[in-house]
Amino acid sequence: MRVIVVGGGVAGAAGAIALRRIGAEVTVYEAYADPAGQVGSFVSLAANGLRGLAALGCLEAVQAAGFAVPRQRMWSESGRLMGETPRGRMAGDPLHSVTLLRGRLVEELRAEAERAGARIVTGERLERTATRDGRVTASFASGHTASADLLVGADGIWSTTRRCLDPGAPEPAYAGLYTASGVSAGVPEVAPGTFEMVFGRRGAFVSIGAPDGQVWWAAQVASPAEPDLAAVDLDLLAGLYRREAVPAKVLRAATALHRPTLHHVLPPVAVWRDDRAVLVGDASHPVGAGQGASMAIEDTTVLAHRLARAGGTAASVPAALAAYEQDRRARVGKLVKMAAANRDAKVAGPVGRRVRDLVMPVVLRHFYERSTAWLYQEAPEISLGARPAAGLSGSAG
Repeated sequence: MRVIVVGGGVAGAAGAIALRRIGAEVTVYEAYADPAGQVGSFVSLAANGLRGLAALGCLEAVQAAGFAVPRQRMWSESGRLMGETPRGRMAGDPLHSVTLLRGRLVEELRAEAERAGARIVTGERLERTATRDGRVTASFASGHTASADLLVGADGIWSTTRRCLDPGAPEPAYAGLYTASGVSAGVPEVAPGTFEMVFGRRGAFVSIGAPDGQVWWAAQVASPAEPDLAAVDLDLLAGLYRREAVPAKVLRAATALHRPTLHHVLPPVAVWRDDRAVLVGDASHPVGAGQGASMAIEDTTVLAHRLARAGGTAASVPAALAAYEQDRRARVGKLVKMAAANRDAKVAGPVGRRVRDLVMPVVLRHFYERSTAWLYQEAPEISLGARPAAGLSGSAG
């Protein structure tokens, strides 16, 4: 079975590994020379994403590229501790959440994909697809074309593959939030291995203590109007969070500011697949709630699992894609609803903030385990088989 993967980020690189594990010949086409970059600064992988990495055979490498964050604490804007819970896992789960730079995650996944025998081609931007006689052909802006038995659209929230599958597919919209992140030094209030979130007046503020004593932070700023990101600097952020004690101290100690990014929402995507192409990751469901990378990894492992279960042949692809969508729709939909509630809590007005500060301590104390078991404990069971020999790649024409 020959596969084209469009996009070389987290979903694309993880997908290439998963598909090689079941013996497919894989070529990844990526528009940028360096799809890793440092956009978005850092990501957190929860237990469900880490179990997907274990199935891919690269859990240890990713853990070594980041650091464990076993616990999280939630604070009100006044500095009151609202609750402390395990971070991205169930209590007692020894598989602790991992935080690392997004670029490092992509680098590790791409390196493993190439070791597994996937071919990665950069500088190729998808323009259109066509399916005929049980084959799918991808045409790129350079004039290059490639054909395969399956095309996996892992090209993110601005997915071209999504529009190829459905010209009427929804488009992303600004979500009323943007994130500015960076690094600080000398802030003892932020303990190593702890994810601290302060629900401030102008948005949530996350800080994480790294093992080397630095603090990685992210300001998730509520802004109804889409901001000019070029105007977002440390002085602006310091003014927005001047009333929250720890965020203000973290920002005063900042040694680096990464490029800010906008948050987007995407209406439900009705068409995830046809008989020869399928969407994974943010191309079909930008879920948010800190689960983007983990759910993308889940998607790719479930897809490979279903392809293998169906026979792993070109003829079995349509049935495997139908089973994949059936597996994923309900789980993803549930997470999208959870992410929307999470986002609403960060952009709440004065009345909403008071209600949140009253309700959240009760929820965290009495309902956290029950409300997250479906996500962390009931992650899909995946079997991808042994590592294949290196050296195979997809076809191009």
